[in-house]
Amino acid sequence: MATPNILLLLFFASLFSFSLSSQVSLSVSPKTLTKSNRTVRIQWSGITSPSELDWLGIYSPPNSPNDEFIGYLFLNSSQSWQSGSGSFELNLVNLRSNYAFRIFRWTRDEVNYRHHDHDHNPLPGTKHQLAVSEEVEFELGSGPDQIHLSFTDHEGEMRVLFVTGDGADSFVRYGLEKDGLVRTVGTEVRRYERKDMCDFPANASIGWRDPGFIHDGVMNDLEKGRRYYYKVGSDSGGWSDIRSFISRDSDSNETIAFLFGDMGTYVPYSTFYRTQEESKSTVKWILRDIEALGDKPAFVSHIGDISYARGFAWIWDEFFSQIELIASSVPYHVCIGNHEYDWPSQPWRPGWSYGVYGKDGGGECGVPYSLRFKMPGNSSLPTGTGAPNTLNLYYSFDVGVVHFLYISTETNFLPGTDQYNFIKSDLEQVDRNRTPFIVVQGHRPMYMTCNGERDAPLTERMLEYLEPLFVQNNVTLALWGHVHRYERFCPMKNFSCVDVSSSFKSGGAPVHVVIGMAGQDWQATWEPRSDHRDMPIYPQPERSMYRGSEFGYTKLVATREKLTLTYIGNHDGQIHDMVEIFSGQVLSDSDVKVAVEPTISWYVKGASILVFTALLGYALGFITRCRREPAQRPTWAPVKNEEI
Repeated sequence: MATPNILLLLFFASLFSFSLSSQVSLSVSPKTLTKSNRTVRIQWSGITSPSELDWLGIYSPPNSPNDEFIGYLFLNSSQSWQSGSGSFELNLVNLRSNYAFRIFRWTRDEVNYRHHDHDHNPLPGTKHQLAVSEEVEFELGSGPDQIHLSFTDHEGEMRVLFVTGDGADSFVRYGLEKDGLVRTVGTEVRRYERKDMCDFPANASIGWRDPGFIHDGVMNDLEKGRRYYYKVGSDSGGWSDIRSFISRDSDSNETIAFLFGDMGTYVPYSTFYRTQEESKSTVKWILRDIEALGDKPAFVSHIGDISYARGFAWIWDEFFSQIELIASSVPYHVCIGNHEYDWPSQPWRPGWSYGVYGKDGGGECGVPYSLRFKMPGNSSLPTGTGAPNTLNLYYSFDVGVVHFLYISTETNFLPGTDQYNFIKSDLEQVDRNRTPFIVVQGHRPMYMTCNGERDAPLTERMLEYLEPLFVQNNVTLALWGHVHRYERFCPMKNFSCVDVSSSFKSGGAPVHVVIGMAGQDWQATWEPRSDHRDMPIYPQPERSMYRGSEFGYTKLVATREKLTLTYIGNHDGQIHDMVEIFSGQVLSDSDVKVAVEPTISWYVKGASILVFTALLGYALGFITRCRREPAQRPTWAPVKNEEI
């Protein structure tokens, strides 16, 4: 039984809380958001004795418990906060549920350092609620959201996926003229439930939000290399704006792709995990490059650690909203990373991988990744939890003169498994007359010079079992994410650079490039020196040709004669590294042998000119250059400086 003194204290505390909240006004405008206007203005006034710890909580659905916000902002980020009044403007995505906002007072003596976010910043307390806003909704009948394209297994098709709130019948209308969308196809519908999540926070109320219904339609009978216009939706639920894309063309002598890993998502508020503000710049520059292509086809390759939702469902909605301008105009392809999949009871978790696979997936166990995307092929792995199977694990396709192979570093790739057999068979069946270049992509790298002790057991097995397949089948490029840096290696096998002399005719070994620098800012450290464990290696090992700490992405442009991969930095949108790889094949009206002479080479010995001869087949020669130092260098010289 409470003592009279305690009851008196509680009484005065309630009066204090009431007096604070009764004076505070919180309003929102507009109360209905549209596709063209997703910005809400939030205004408050009447806060007495404003504190730097006063904060605004963002809630969807509006009846969420106080501590289950989707995000928050401290009021002191408004210029006029010290007056007790202020405002914010926020761009919101449609979560298929209304929004509401609440203001709280958080006092310093209530700060709990054990209740913190990803960066160990204490999460704000909700003991003293000062105000609650009216609800904000999205207009009905405005059409689907989260539109994104992908290739299918057939060249004359293009897949489009999108999300609706009710799962009602929806369609894709398309055609060669913007005002002539004469063809219509239906869509399949799928969704996942909270019970399909395998661990916290994904299966808890704090992380779960309804994902809506995912629609999947395939536009077929497409002519090669033509611009098609399309829209998605229905008469009852509304139609999207008209979008367009360029169809695939196997006869094209040019392949263009934008490739990166670990981009993540920007959100305009703080939340339980750090989000990736730099991803905005990556999207901005890629949009610039796509618009500059005109009617040339291209696609995007995002090799793992995609949204960094990690069990907080609304981050997936934010991600697809962020990429929609890109992904609705060019195919957006992905492979699985640790932050989409890993959880302690995943089906493949051998003893040696104890430190490799943890809780990085936030309890999603690959389900949102598997259903929100649909890649070519039919790779599938049971989750072991009764949830939908994990999909989009490994697959391949041709685009122009390049064969692209995607693999999963999160599931079993050892000899005898379905994935190993697929990789082996796929590489052995590539027609190098049609596609002289092979690009393999996966999430965790086979080679890196950062401090990767945690992944060492996995890397050892990749080197033992996968590298021989890459070397035997003359893989051109191997691209990896996971490490949030850019690093390009020489053509390499067993940690040794392959001699690129005139006797080097078959490619010898792939060029490995780590491209996980698209947004996540939790940077890895370079591998420490053995004699100075607190210092990075400098200069980098001979096999590491270029290392950069700048955020960015890579652009691949290939013709039958040459593949060029460039590293573009987000701070200026300019090229900071380049590798050129020559196939040895040359287009000619007659079948005579033609010599290929590169313009700039780091691998010219004694300043002599290397001549590569086409022999009606393929002979891969690697010639690399870096824009930073155009002067010729003898043999494989390591780059001695880094970008900081």
